[in-house]
Amino acid sequence: MGSGALRYLVYRSLRAALTAFAVVSLVFVLIRAVPGDPVDAILGEQAAPEDRAAVRAALHLDEALPVQYARFLGDVADGTLGRSFRAPDVSVRTLIAEAFPPTLELAAWALAVAWLVAIPLGVLAAAKRGTAIDRTASFFALTGLALPTIWLGPLLVLLFGVKLRWLPLPGDDPSAPAALVLPAITIGLALAAGLTRQTRAAMLEVLAQPYVAAARARGVTRTRVFFQHALRNALLPVLTLGAAQVGALLSGAVIAEKIFERPGLGTLFLEGFFARDIPVVQGVVLLVGVVYVAVNVALDLAYAVVDPRVRLS
Repeated sequence: MGSGALRYLVYRSLRAALTAFAVVSLVFVLIRAVPGDPVDAILGEQAAPEDRAAVRAALHLDEALPVQYARFLGDVADGTLGRSFRAPDVSVRTLIAEAFPPTLELAAWALAVAWLVAIPLGVLAAAKRGTAIDRTASFFALTGLALPTIWLGPLLVLLFGVKLRWLPLPGDDPSAPAALVLPAITIGLALAAGLTRQTRAAMLEVLAQPYVAAARARGVTRTRVFFQHALRNALLPVLTLGAAQVGALLSGAVIAEKIFERPGLGTLFLEGFFARDIPVVQGVVLLVGVVYVAVNVALDLAYAVVDPRVRLS
């Protein structure tokens, strides 16, 4: 990789990091504007004034907002991300370290479902343009985009968990491999809808290029044209959309973890939000921002692998 490409990656990384930091700073302000008092969540509304004052001082909520922000930056710098209001002896980093692996596992399986469905279906729709297969793929994409995750998840539970009894119900052993099936499908199908449309559109655009016609004129087989010439070049916009869907993937994980009663970042975030556990909410949002930055940097590197023109530039 040349020095110009390295400078570009550094620039993209810094810009993405600054964007993530701005989002976290915005969350720092907005969560304090949400109605509700963390002291009420801890002691209840009937607590004595002196007890409330003591807890407020212990949590540093009696300090000015700029001082709290400086304290938050210090917690980020030392890596602890602060202390949970509900468990002062436990750092937010520890809570996130326990909650992140289940969410990462769910996200990986959901992404696998999305790509295993979207790429073959999009390629097949482009290959059979105008046929019943193409119309079926388009119907699937539109339906997937229209169905919200919060509706699809319970529907799958009713069908496969309650009626057919093929898969575990929410609340059953979340460590069982079968417990991942319905959450992964719920998130993956929503992601696959957009990826299917993007794959089909990208394939049709590439297939219309002159070099594809030249390859066919040289006697290259249709299968080789599709997979060696067209698909590889069509993956660039698909990868771009895949990176953009990281936010949807993580937000879908939040909903799926709630629906299927799974541990993870989503559950930790919602519990922290409703309990007004400000450090936990800030820590989860910060982690999501870091993951988004890392995915975008990895995407830039993947461009150079998928498309040789990016390496040359």
